[in-house]
Amino acid sequence: MKHPILLSVLLISFVSVAQTGSITGKIVDTNKQGVSYANVLLLKAADSSFVKGAVSEENGAILFAEIPSGRYFSKASFVGFKDGYSSPFELKDEIRIPDLMLQENSEALEAVTVNYRKPTIVRGIDRMVFNVENTAISSGTTYDILQRTPGVVVNQGQLLVKNRPAQVYINDRKVYLTNEELQQLLEGFAGVNIKSVEVITNPPARYDAEGGAILNIVTSKNLSIGYKGSINASNTVGIKPKYNAGTSQYYKTDWLNAFASYNFNSRFDVKTDEGFVQFYNPNGSEKATWEDLFQRETRTISHSLNTILDFTLSETELLSFTANILHTPKANSDISGRTETYNPQGQLDSLYTTQSRLENQRDNLLFNLNYEKQLGENGATLSANANYIDYTDDQMQAVATRYVSAQGNLLNSNAFNTIPTQKSQIYTGQLDYLGNLGSWAFEAGAKYSGINSESRQEFFNTAGNVSDADAILNDHFDYTEAIYASYFSFAKDWEKWSLKAGLRGEYTDANGNSRTLGVVNTQEYLELFPTVYLMHNPSDNHSFGVDYSRRIDRPRFQSLNPFRYFLNENNFQEGNPNIQPAIANRVNFNYTYKSKLSFDLYWDRIDNAMSRLPFQDNENLTLRSVNTNLNYEQQYSLDVSYSEFVNNWMWMSIYASFFNMQNKFTSLDGNQSKIENEINGFFFQSVNYLIINSTLNVTISNNFTSNYLVGSYEYDRPQYRLNVDIQKRFLDGRLILNLSSEDVFNTMKTPLKSRYLNQNNTFFAMPEFQKIRVGLRYNFGNFKL
Repeated sequence: MKHPILLSVLLISFVSVAQTGSITGKIVDTNKQGVSYANVLLLKAADSSFVKGAVSEENGAILFAEIPSGRYFSKASFVGFKDGYSSPFELKDEIRIPDLMLQENSEALEAVTVNYRKPTIVRGIDRMVFNVENTAISSGTTYDILQRTPGVVVNQGQLLVKNRPAQVYINDRKVYLTNEELQQLLEGFAGVNIKSVEVITNPPARYDAEGGAILNIVTSKNLSIGYKGSINASNTVGIKPKYNAGTSQYYKTDWLNAFASYNFNSRFDVKTDEGFVQFYNPNGSEKATWEDLFQRETRTISHSLNTILDFTLSETELLSFTANILHTPKANSDISGRTETYNPQGQLDSLYTTQSRLENQRDNLLFNLNYEKQLGENGATLSANANYIDYTDDQMQAVATRYVSAQGNLLNSNAFNTIPTQKSQIYTGQLDYLGNLGSWAFEAGAKYSGINSESRQEFFNTAGNVSDADAILNDHFDYTEAIYASYFSFAKDWEKWSLKAGLRGEYTDANGNSRTLGVVNTQEYLELFPTVYLMHNPSDNHSFGVDYSRRIDRPRFQSLNPFRYFLNENNFQEGNPNIQPAIANRVNFNYTYKSKLSFDLYWDRIDNAMSRLPFQDNENLTLRSVNTNLNYEQQYSLDVSYSEFVNNWMWMSIYASFFNMQNKFTSLDGNQSKIENEINGFFFQSVNYLIINSTLNVTISNNFTSNYLVGSYEYDRPQYRLNVDIQKRFLDGRLILNLSSEDVFNTMKTPLKSRYLNQNNTFFAMPEFQKIRVGLRYNFGNFKL
């Protein structure tokens, strides 16, 4: 018996006023093994009209109950088999009909197998759609699928498109999570649930104007009426172990489509950093040199609960409820550091060691309600959407530092505690209309977004008293934001041309208030964001497109918050309540051949781009990282992507990007010097999916980055990573074993350097990228549908 992939269920009933009885039987294959989940129809012998439908059980058994007396026959169908028919029979009371045997259909099986193996890429006027449903690459997690989507790059745990951070949506609903929380969510969501990933480089007017590209994850709909589920567990070993266990449940009736998943994560992560800072005297001579070594060990326990409930209220109305709950009762870090200080002659002058304990507890609750109604028969729809997000972050950091001479004598010691807390609520409401105006497609809508955030930090000195010496260490920061938006867009398709254009307006009213510092940042502004897309298809094999968008990046309250996070007493990060919004303009030219080979020529410029800049204070011998605005940031890139099933057992995807990145910013040393940076870089990604046989798949992926520019930092040397994933299916696909090896050669380290004027510091991040993961997933119920 072959592996079935798709099963649809037809339920049709016919009622008559007569004596009723029941019919039992069994659906089998040529080996007389029961065929589970086959479609079985009961038909009238007289005219073949439908009476009732059923789905065979796990062992192939079928049952038709409360059937009026009469003459009938049955029809059975299943993917990969020819339809089977029983002989006519007479029902008076109860009857068991002979086993109905299904014959394999070799042509259908071959077609199903090919369809299962081939992901496809469809180029739309405003997005690229990567269809993965029922493909070999949907066998991993949703995060795996995103990493394998052409044009998507993962850098330091952040998803990038065109070298810019991408926003993630699920079914057109924005996900309000940090990069770490997002990865936890998507790694707990099985890839078999995903229909497609939409890569929207320049989002159209219906989406928020804030941010860069959008990755919209479209989930599959549970086609069959019934139940299915799965349990999963994994063990990841790097320097320290990490564990995950969870379950996913699906249930569908004719009015309800329900999904729920729970995941438990226990992680022990290790990150090592090396640092170098060279300080200078006012005359430019060398003053001192730091050489740092930090190690951070973090133990995290988290619980994730996600649910999607779709209620069919009528043939034209759908109500959906979504909840994403992430509870992290423990995310505790032990940080140890050693800094050696050398004099200009290269001799060890002194050193200091730091022991830091950071305790963190977070809760992130997201609830979404969506209502959709079809209007008339022309396909028009009206939808209403509401979100509520509640985020709580409680921290405590204790830092102790010992200063020692080169001879090992204790010079000084210092200790302090900080207690930062943050509570935030986000509210959104949106109304959208989609219809037609004559021969043009028309969209319009309005949205409100509100943020209310309260942050507080207390600083305690060595004696345990609250310190009032520095207001930035002891503060209460409030932030409110309200965004009122409306939009419209038009679209039209001709024989070989397509056009889409829209305009979105957003009025922003934001207020940040640092009570202790007395700094109030009030921003009120109205901005317009046009989008234009033009596509020409001279033939089925060739497609040309050009698109433009204007976007905005608003400072988040985490960046505006002036609190400090300490690596040690002399090395810390801090926010900036005076950051201003950034405006981006983006243009993209595209040529696609046969939906396989694609070329993109891309330009973007972000004025007032937000970034974190390191600044070394040469007088006080400190290093701080500050969130601030650059003058601008821009890039030019030529991207080439190719995706194809090169033979019947290997699918290959190649993505290459040649780019030039530039930025300009004002130095933080008080001299107001203008600093310009420019780098040329190359990124290459290849993914090969090898189908060894019907139960064994191997994925090999390579990533190479020659250079990259982030604020004043650029790569000190190229980056490379090789990943290998192996998947084996047992028990007719019920049990799935995954074996993954990430960063096989342990080469994915991040050396960054920042050198200009009197600034000279480097940062070498060595996160725990090299890992081996073993995962098991067991499917039960009607899992093949």
